[in-house]
Amino acid sequence: MSESHETAPIAPYGADASGQPELKKAITPKLLLLFIVGDILGTGVYALTGEVAGQVGGAGWIPIVIAFAVAMVSALSYVEMVTKYPQAAGAALYVHKAFGIHFLTFMVTFAVLSSGITSASTSAIFLSENVLKAFQLEDALGDAAGGTATAIALIFLGLVAVINMYGVAESVKANVVLTLIELTGLVLVVLVGFFAMAEGKADFSRVVLFETPGDKTFLMAVVSATALAFFSMVGFEDSVNMAEETVDPVKNFPRALIGGLSITGLVYVLISVVAVAVVPIGELTEASTPLLTVVTVGAPGVPVDTIFAFISIFAVANTVLINMMMASRLLYGMSKQGVLPGFLKGVLRSRRTPWVGILFSTALAFALVLTVRYVLAEETISALGGTTALLLLTVFALVNIAVLVLRRDTVDVRHFRTPTVLPVIGAVTSFALVTPLAQPTQNYVIAGGLLAIGLVLYVITWFYNSAVRARRTRIRHPDDLG
Repeated sequence: MSESHETAPIAPYGADASGQPELKKAITPKLLLLFIVGDILGTGVYALTGEVAGQVGGAGWIPIVIAFAVAMVSALSYVEMVTKYPQAAGAALYVHKAFGIHFLTFMVTFAVLSSGITSASTSAIFLSENVLKAFQLEDALGDAAGGTATAIALIFLGLVAVINMYGVAESVKANVVLTLIELTGLVLVVLVGFFAMAEGKADFSRVVLFETPGDKTFLMAVVSATALAFFSMVGFEDSVNMAEETVDPVKNFPRALIGGLSITGLVYVLISVVAVAVVPIGELTEASTPLLTVVTVGAPGVPVDTIFAFISIFAVANTVLINMMMASRLLYGMSKQGVLPGFLKGVLRSRRTPWVGILFSTALAFALVLTVRYVLAEETISALGGTTALLLLTVFALVNIAVLVLRRDTVDVRHFRTPTVLPVIGAVTSFALVTPLAQPTQNYVIAGGLLAIGLVLYVITWFYNSAVRARRTRIRHPDDLG
């Protein structure tokens, strides 16, 4: 396990590691906190509030609290890993250092890649629905509204690809602006809830009302809803890729990561309570844009519905851009490592962007949007959101195990150490939430299809490297995968 004590040289994309200066440490503690909050906030709470209520009724805050607890346990494991190994590859690096199995490292990396694509596809669909709301086109288009929304989602994904191709970099200051826009929308929902309460229009008795669909038991309904709500909590794992650009990551990451996740958890609980208190559960469940419905019902005399729709658009747009940038860079990184076909590492010379990775990841996102829209049309948001959660829960389980395995690896840096029992709890709960008790069949189908694509690419590369290039297929520097 020599990898446990070696650190590969790290270089920006398209640059040689030798002689290349280190990345600039420009992210201060406050900027890191806002980055984490902004990365977690977004599509999940805007899109899945109604879906969670449909699983458990008005007590939707219960699975959100459980999902927060599961996420926090795994977040503490990430804090230990990022302070112990302050490098950019995240889960791929930790799993590779713990087990040294390049195929497992590859599948973990591709699972993170797939989760990013499913998250971006979810966001693109939700964004298209908010565009129709913002311009009041749903009634005017009638039966054509669904096809129009699909077209808007595809056009937006294409626009993101063009932006990524041009070479725009997602700066921390831009993330701060988008985070403030997202928070504005959520604060608006909470204020509407207080306004409705003052007007006597809120029914808080629904907050403790528990209703399950069909013949589901209390336990099965809560577990299913928790797995769905978990999608709202993901995003914190992306922040570890900013470790090399963070000022004193060993000191600042623990407070920022724990604080950021706690802030968003509190916001989500408040939103879930206000939503069911203002809007009847059935109406909330059927709404394609549930939080917009909350604003419309709670403050009918205030013309905020259009404004809120535009806020939602800005909130989810950042999710699409971040995830598609991450997906294309992961494809490029794996190709550069020689564990994916070499054509995927193509770089546009004029803009120095991974254009093949961008096109390939965009094509996967297109395929997901079309599949969910026309094959799994009734479960559009939950299918993609649930698939993202399924993939990341599996990754989180492996990271929790890696924490325990790597306790034998001593480093010279004084780092955060989570209590030993927590990674055990994190691994068990994460694996429990990927079982059929928590996941519907379509999540396995979509996740399996995405991972099968990765497996095929891996096998093709393995045969090519063995037969043509006469070399082993292995991950040499997992640091570069991020």
